[in-house]
Amino acid sequence: MTKIYKHLFFDLDHTLWDYDKNVEESLSELYMHYNLTQLGISSFEAFFRAFEQVNYGLWDSYNVGAITKEELRQVRFRRIFETVAADPDLVPEPMEGHFMTNTSSKPHVVEDTFEILEHLRHSYGLHIITNGFNESQAQKMKAARLTSYFDLIVTSETTGHRKPDRRIFDYAVERLGVRPEECVMIGDNPLSDIAGAQNAGIDQIYFNPKGIACSLRPSYTIQKLMELKGIL
Repeated sequence: MTKIYKHLFFDLDHTLWDYDKNVEESLSELYMHYNLTQLGISSFEAFFRAFEQVNYGLWDSYNVGAITKEELRQVRFRRIFETVAADPDLVPEPMEGHFMTNTSSKPHVVEDTFEILEHLRHSYGLHIITNGFNESQAQKMKAARLTSYFDLIVTSETTGHRKPDRRIFDYAVERLGVRPEECVMIGDNPLSDIAGAQNAGIDQIYFNPKGIACSLRPSYTIQKLMELKGIL
Protein backbone atom coordinates (compact mmCIF):
# COMPACT_ATOMS: atom_id res chain seq x y z
CA MET A 1 0.00 0.00 0.00
CA THR A 2 1.45 3.37 -0.99
CA LYS A 3 -0.99 5.59 0.89
CA ILE A 4 -0.87 6.14 4.62
CA TYR A 5 -4.34 6.59 6.05
CA LYS A 6 -4.90 7.95 9.54
CA HIS A 7 -8.69 8.03 9.80
CA LEU A 8 -11.33 5.53 8.74
CA PHE A 9 -14.93 6.58 8.10
CA PHE A 10 -17.43 3.74 8.37
CA ASP A 11 -21.02 3.67 7.23
CA LEU A 12 -23.26 2.09 9.89
CA ASP A 13 -26.32 0.34 8.42
CA HIS A 14 -25.49 -2.69 6.23
CA THR A 15 -21.75 -2.17 6.82
CA LEU A 16 -21.36 -2.78 10.57
CA TRP A 17 -24.89 -2.96 12.00
CA ASP A 18 -26.74 -5.84 10.33
CA TYR A 19 -29.74 -3.88 9.08
CA ASP A 20 -31.45 -6.75 7.29
CA LYS A 21 -31.27 -9.20 10.19
CA ASN A 22 -32.27 -6.62 12.78
CA VAL A 23 -35.18 -5.30 10.74
CA GLU A 24 -36.52 -8.75 9.88
CA GLU A 25 -36.45 -9.74 13.54
CA SER A 26 -38.18 -6.53 14.58
CA LEU A 27 -40.86 -6.77 11.91
CA SER A 28 -41.60 -10.37 12.85
CA GLU A 29 -42.26 -9.25 16.41
CA LEU A 30 -44.48 -6.39 15.24
CA TYR A 31 -46.38 -8.69 12.90
CA MET A 32 -47.33 -10.88 15.83
CA HIS A 33 -47.87 -8.05 18.31
CA TYR A 34 -50.36 -6.22 16.08
CA ASN A 35 -51.91 -9.43 14.72
CA LEU A 36 -51.55 -8.15 11.17
CA THR A 37 -53.26 -11.17 9.66
CA GLN A 38 -56.47 -9.72 11.12
CA LEU A 39 -55.73 -6.42 9.35
CA GLY A 40 -55.55 -7.94 5.87
CA ILE A 41 -51.89 -8.96 5.56
CA SER A 42 -51.85 -12.61 4.57
CA SER A 43 -48.39 -13.62 5.77
CA PHE A 44 -45.22 -12.30 7.36
CA GLU A 45 -43.36 -13.05 4.13
CA ALA A 46 -45.68 -10.73 2.18
CA PHE A 47 -45.33 -8.07 4.88
CA PHE A 48 -41.54 -8.29 4.86
CA ARG A 49 -41.26 -8.18 1.06
CA ALA A 50 -43.50 -5.11 0.99
CA PHE A 51 -41.42 -3.47 3.68
CA GLU A 52 -38.21 -4.00 1.71
CA GLN A 53 -39.77 -2.60 -1.46
CA VAL A 54 -41.31 0.46 0.18
CA ASN A 55 -38.57 1.21 2.69
CA TYR A 56 -35.70 1.18 0.22
CA GLY A 57 -37.66 3.40 -2.14
CA LEU A 58 -38.35 5.89 0.63
CA TRP A 59 -34.72 5.92 1.72
CA ASP A 60 -33.63 6.56 -1.87
CA SER A 61 -35.97 9.55 -1.87
CA TYR A 62 -34.68 10.74 1.50
CA ASN A 63 -31.05 10.43 0.42
CA VAL A 64 -31.60 12.76 -2.53
CA GLY A 65 -33.59 15.22 -0.44
CA ALA A 66 -36.97 14.49 -2.01
CA ILE A 67 -38.65 13.76 1.33
CA THR A 68 -37.97 14.61 4.97
CA LYS A 69 -37.46 12.31 7.93
CA GLU A 70 -40.96 13.13 9.14
CA GLU A 71 -42.52 12.35 5.74
CA LEU A 72 -40.66 9.05 5.54
CA ARG A 73 -42.01 7.98 8.91
CA GLN A 74 -45.53 9.22 8.22
CA VAL A 75 -46.01 7.25 5.03
CA ARG A 76 -43.89 4.13 5.47
CA PHE A 77 -46.41 1.68 6.91
CA ARG A 78 -49.34 3.17 5.03
CA ARG A 79 -47.53 2.40 1.78
CA ILE A 80 -46.61 -1.06 3.00
CA PHE A 81 -50.27 -1.79 3.71
CA GLU A 82 -51.22 -0.48 0.27
CA THR A 83 -48.56 -2.66 -1.35
CA VAL A 84 -50.12 -5.81 0.10
CA ALA A 85 -53.65 -4.59 -0.72
CA ALA A 86 -54.54 -3.94 2.92
CA ASP A 87 -56.39 -0.82 4.07
CA PRO A 88 -53.79 1.85 5.02
CA ASP A 89 -56.29 3.39 7.42
CA LEU A 90 -55.93 0.24 9.54
CA VAL A 91 -52.23 0.87 10.29
CA PRO A 92 -52.01 0.91 14.12
CA GLU A 93 -51.18 4.44 15.22
CA PRO A 94 -48.18 3.49 17.42
CA MET A 95 -46.67 1.10 14.88
CA GLU A 96 -44.08 3.43 13.36
CA GLY A 97 -42.75 4.52 16.73
CA HIS A 98 -42.78 0.94 17.97
CA PHE A 99 -40.85 -0.14 14.89
CA MET A 100 -38.21 2.55 15.36
CA THR A 101 -37.70 1.77 19.04
CA ASN A 102 -37.78 -1.99 18.62
CA THR A 103 -35.44 -2.08 15.63
CA SER A 104 -32.90 0.31 17.11
CA SER A 105 -32.58 -1.93 20.16
CA LYS A 106 -31.42 -4.91 18.09
CA PRO A 107 -27.79 -5.95 18.58
CA HIS A 108 -26.85 -7.93 15.48
CA VAL A 109 -23.74 -6.86 13.59
CA VAL A 110 -22.24 -7.89 10.27
CA GLU A 111 -19.87 -10.86 10.36
CA ASP A 112 -16.37 -10.04 11.66
CA THR A 113 -17.34 -6.56 12.85
CA PHE A 114 -15.77 -6.77 16.30
CA GLU A 115 -12.69 -8.64 15.12
CA ILE A 116 -11.86 -6.04 12.48
CA LEU A 117 -12.61 -3.07 14.73
CA GLU A 118 -10.33 -4.47 17.42
CA HIS A 119 -7.63 -4.91 14.80
CA LEU A 120 -7.99 -1.37 13.43
CA ARG A 121 -8.63 0.68 16.55
CA HIS A 122 -4.99 0.74 17.65
CA SER A 123 -3.70 2.10 14.33
CA TYR A 124 -6.43 4.47 13.11
CA GLY A 125 -8.99 6.95 14.26
CA LEU A 126 -12.37 5.27 13.69
CA HIS A 127 -15.46 7.34 12.88
CA ILE A 128 -19.01 6.94 11.58
CA ILE A 129 -20.64 8.87 8.72
CA THR A 130 -24.29 7.91 8.36
CA ASN A 131 -27.46 9.17 6.72
CA GLY A 132 -29.44 7.81 9.64
CA PHE A 133 -31.15 9.84 12.33
CA ASN A 134 -29.35 10.87 15.53
CA GLU A 135 -31.48 9.08 18.11
CA SER A 136 -31.90 5.81 16.24
CA GLN A 137 -28.27 5.55 15.14
CA ALA A 138 -27.01 6.23 18.67
CA GLN A 139 -29.35 3.56 20.04
CA LYS A 140 -28.26 1.04 17.40
CA MET A 141 -24.61 1.58 18.26
CA LYS A 142 -25.30 1.25 21.97
CA ALA A 143 -27.37 -1.92 21.54
CA ALA A 144 -24.72 -3.49 19.32
CA ARG A 145 -21.86 -2.44 21.66
CA LEU A 146 -20.21 -0.37 18.92
CA THR A 147 -20.10 3.06 20.55
CA SER A 148 -16.75 2.71 22.29
CA TYR A 149 -14.89 2.04 19.05
CA PHE A 150 -15.66 5.40 17.45
CA ASP A 151 -14.47 8.92 18.14
CA LEU A 152 -16.60 11.06 15.81
CA ILE A 153 -20.19 10.23 14.85
CA VAL A 154 -21.44 12.31 11.91
CA THR A 155 -25.10 12.05 10.88
CA SER A 156 -27.03 13.74 8.12
CA GLU A 157 -29.39 15.07 10.76
CA THR A 158 -26.54 16.84 12.57
CA THR A 159 -24.90 18.33 9.49
CA GLY A 160 -27.99 19.05 7.40
CA HIS A 161 -26.34 17.23 4.49
CA ARG A 162 -26.80 13.65 3.30
CA LYS A 163 -24.32 11.40 1.58
CA PRO A 164 -23.43 11.65 -1.31
CA ASP A 165 -23.31 15.44 -0.69
CA ARG A 166 -19.63 16.14 -0.19
CA ARG A 167 -20.41 18.59 2.62
CA ILE A 168 -21.09 15.80 5.11
CA PHE A 169 -17.60 14.42 4.39
CA ASP A 170 -16.07 17.91 4.47
CA TYR A 171 -17.66 18.40 7.89
CA ALA A 172 -16.00 15.24 9.22
CA VAL A 173 -12.61 16.15 7.78
CA GLU A 174 -12.80 19.66 9.20
CA ARG A 175 -13.90 18.43 12.62
CA LEU A 176 -10.86 16.15 12.75
CA GLY A 177 -8.49 18.79 11.40
CA VAL A 178 -7.05 16.44 8.77
CA ARG A 179 -6.68 16.27 5.00
CA PRO A 180 -9.05 14.20 2.79
CA GLU A 181 -6.17 12.08 1.52
CA GLU A 182 -5.49 10.92 5.08
CA CYS A 183 -8.98 9.37 5.22
CA VAL A 184 -10.83 6.47 3.64
CA MET A 185 -14.58 5.78 3.55
CA ILE A 186 -15.84 2.21 4.06
CA GLY A 187 -19.44 1.53 3.06
CA ASP A 188 -21.87 -0.64 1.15
CA ASN A 189 -23.78 1.94 -0.88
CA PRO A 190 -22.28 2.87 -4.26
CA LEU A 191 -24.09 6.20 -4.43
CA SER A 192 -23.99 7.54 -0.89
CA ASP A 193 -20.70 6.02 0.29
CA ILE A 194 -18.55 5.58 -2.80
CA ALA A 195 -19.68 8.46 -5.01
CA GLY A 196 -19.99 10.68 -1.95
CA ALA A 197 -16.42 10.04 -0.84
CA GLN A 198 -15.18 10.50 -4.39
CA ASN A 199 -16.92 13.88 -4.47
CA ALA A 200 -14.95 14.88 -1.37
CA GLY A 201 -11.57 13.63 -2.58
CA ILE A 202 -11.57 10.72 -0.10
CA ASP A 203 -10.51 7.18 -1.04
CA GLN A 204 -13.18 4.51 -0.75
CA ILE A 205 -13.48 0.86 0.19
CA TYR A 206 -16.64 -0.61 -1.28
CA PHE A 207 -18.05 -3.28 1.03
CA ASN A 208 -19.86 -5.50 -1.42
CA PRO A 209 -20.78 -8.84 0.19
CA LYS A 210 -23.29 -9.71 -2.55
CA GLY A 211 -20.86 -9.05 -5.40
CA ILE A 212 -23.01 -6.39 -7.07
CA ALA A 213 -21.36 -4.70 -10.05
CA CYS A 214 -20.27 -1.11 -9.42
CA SER A 215 -19.39 1.25 -12.27
CA LEU A 216 -17.87 3.91 -10.04
CA ARG A 217 -14.37 2.41 -9.78
CA PRO A 218 -13.92 2.52 -6.01
CA SER A 219 -10.36 2.63 -4.69
CA TYR A 220 -10.82 -0.88 -3.25
CA THR A 221 -13.58 -3.49 -3.09
CA ILE A 222 -14.08 -6.15 -0.42
CA GLN A 223 -16.71 -8.80 0.19
CA LYS A 224 -15.83 -9.49 3.84
CA LEU A 225 -14.80 -7.02 6.51
CA MET A 226 -11.73 -9.06 7.39
CA GLU A 227 -10.36 -8.23 3.94
CA LEU A 228 -9.64 -4.78 5.35
CA LYS A 229 -6.53 -6.32 6.90
CA GLY A 230 -5.05 -6.63 3.42
CA ILE A 231 -5.65 -2.95 2.67
CA LEU A 232 -5.11 -1.14 5.95
